[in-house]
Amino acid sequence: MATYEIVFKLCLACILGALIGLERESLNRPAGLRTYTLVCVGSTLAMIVSIDIYLQYYHTVNADPGRIAAQVVSGIGFLGAGTIMREGATVRGLTTAAGLWVVACIGLAVGSGMYIPAIVTTGLILFVLIYFVKVEEKITGMRDYKGILMLVEDRPGQVGTIGSILGDMCVLIKNIQLSRIEDSGDLEIELLLQLPPNLSIDEVTEELSGIKGLRNIDRLN
Repeated sequence: MATYEIVFKLCLACILGALIGLERESLNRPAGLRTYTLVCVGSTLAMIVSIDIYLQYYHTVNADPGRIAAQVVSGIGFLGAGTIMREGATVRGLTTAAGLWVVACIGLAVGSGMYIPAIVTTGLILFVLIYFVKVEEKITGMRDYKGILMLVEDRPGQVGTIGSILGDMCVLIKNIQLSRIEDSGDLEIELLLQLPPNLSIDEVTEELSGIKGLRNIDRLN
């Protein structure tokens, strides 16, 4: 395999992985720009090495060009599992784990020279990640539950204040997880909420942002 072709494949994999990683990074997911880029480039290199070994030794040994590349699919499962977390009634990170698996497959496609399928798949994945959330909300109603992670000063009545605000907005608390941050003494509160049809999660977070002692507030996927 020519050197320029190898360089082109690695650069293309870097770009495609970064495009999907940017979308995940913008939502503060467990795996973001660097992770997705590394996975895509690494799987591409594994495919290149696999093909190169086959071309060098196929006439002397029974070499399988897909053996090294096949381990990428198995190995990515361990990385994806690290992004999945179960906390109470919520399971977070499934989309991120699935994205890592797809990015690895995109890298394998680039490494094998299937540029058009890799580029088309990247476009489709970006379309799914960006627009399918809206489709779920408007058509299927699958996103009835929203997650919020809050870091607040641990003071008397904080949880009650949050509950009162959500109650006034007709928001149901389906699950709540409390944990104390040892270093700062702050309180981390994870909420699983059911919103009424006419209310968005952005409106809820904006209302909760006015709580005294609030350190940080984030939406969860």
